[in-house]
Amino acid sequence: VQLQASGGGLVQAGGSRRLSCTVSGRTFSVAAMGWFREAPGKEREVVASISRSGGIAYYANSVEGRFSISRDNAKNTLYLQMNSLEPEDTAVYYCAGRDSIYYSTKVGEYEYWGQGTLVTVSS
Repeated sequence: VQLQASGGGLVQAGGSRRLSCTVSGRTFSVAAMGWFREAPGKEREVVASISRSGGIAYYANSVEGRFSISRDNAKNTLYLQMNSLEPEDTAVYYCAGRDSIYYSTKVGEYEYWGQGTLVTVSS
């Protein structure tokens, strides 16, 4: 299973960005998925997570109301729409997948990881 994240870049505060994550290989192995981020000097943290069906989603308090996670299972693609970006959102963003159909907020419960894409928000 390979996960390929894309869409990162430089954006001004208040702007928007959409990240994508394409799953290839044994795509049927990947059920629930999530987005995590890692800022300099900080631990990797969950941003949002979504169930296999896409019907249940979780958001970290820091992004609730600004970010939206979605998936297109027919295209084996996960998305993260980020609006009203803040400098504090600057980080490397990782997509992740797990075998379970249920979402998780824990790094250790994901078996598959993408390479990360850097999002830099300027003030």
